[in-house]
Amino acid sequence: MNFLEFVQKIIKNFFIIFASIIMIITLLRQMYHPDMDFDLKSIYILMAFSFLGALTEFIFYSPNDLSEKKMRIRIIIHFFTLEILLIVLASALNLVTGQGVIILALQIAVIYIIVHLLSWQNDKKDAKKINEKLKTFKKDVDE
Repeated sequence: MNFLEFVQKIIKNFFIIFASIIMIITLLRQMYHPDMDFDLKSIYILMAFSFLGALTEFIFYSPNDLSEKKMRIRIIIHFFTLEILLIVLASALNLVTGQGVIILALQIAVIYIIVHLLSWQNDKKDAKKINEKLKTFKKDVDE
């Protein structure tokens, strides 16, 4: 994957992360704090956290193809980097304390899983299209 495609993927993941956070927080607030509103500052904070989360994906960038083992190692490194970065930032801004740190860690994990499942689905579609084109190409060559 070239660098431009990689940056486009990071931007796409930023929007997925941001939308996932907004939907999850909206549902949780609706269930537990229905009178609580989103203020503009909260939305900007969520946007900044989403952006930082998306930027950590540079851990995955490599101009060469990675083996499955190397990719899994990078996924683990990425997950823990993301958890640590966001929890430290939230703690430094006094957004979470005590048990809030555990809840934040769980929220990060859930959003991480959602983003990677959606990304995997998209990659699966792309692979299917490529395979179909290869089959068509092979069929044309054989004729």
